[in-house]
Amino acid sequence: MIGDPEAGSEPESESVRVVVVDDQALMRAGFRALLDAEEGIEVVGEAADGRRGLDLVRRCVPDVALIDVQMPVMTGIETTRHIAADPALAGVHVVILTNYGLDEYVFDALRAGAAGFLLKDTEPVELLQAVRVAARGDALLSPSVTRRLIGEFVSRPPDRSTAPGLETLTRREREVTGLAARGLTNEEIAAHMVVSPFTAKTHISRAMTKLGARDRAQLVVFAYESGLVTPRGTGG
Repeated sequence: MIGDPEAGSEPESESVRVVVVDDQALMRAGFRALLDAEEGIEVVGEAADGRRGLDLVRRCVPDVALIDVQMPVMTGIETTRHIAADPALAGVHVVILTNYGLDEYVFDALRAGAAGFLLKDTEPVELLQAVRVAARGDALLSPSVTRRLIGEFVSRPPDRSTAPGLETLTRREREVTGLAARGLTNEEIAAHMVVSPFTAKTHISRAMTKLGARDRAQLVVFAYESGLVTPRGTGG
């Protein structure tokens, strides 16, 4: 028996703690059954709308929050924005669930602070892997997905007013931000810059800190909205 879908539970110390927020009861049950069956992952609560989802996240402070993009009372984007704005929830990684792939909702969610997104018809093994990746704080967007995001952003004019902070980055930090936004992995960035992967990761981490980016997904948003990267390549 699943029990009270709105209730939290006591986590195991080594488990990745997950909450599921979706207005479809069958979808929540399916995600919960899949995740709870996996060793090292535990669903600590469910909610049927964004408002109750936000309350649940504040109570449980999970590692990962799987949040549907379209819900009653409060949308997934609004919920994500509230989570990202709360310093007490800095360790919560939001993964947006969507039926539609790379649509405007996804871009808004990334701007709001989501770590990435998953299609609801994602294969079970990919969902489990995504939860673990998000819990580690790594980039959930694969290079191929990042390149698809780029394809959307490059068609839009830069708006520097929405992405302040470019002047705080060093030359190297601008360079790694631009390369990350083009979809390169840390290893590819290191090879391009002729540095070690650790050094490349350090530059990316410093850029994220200066820009207030929760993860790599926000670096992609920043790079294109600031005009640091253009359709012709890397600026700066």
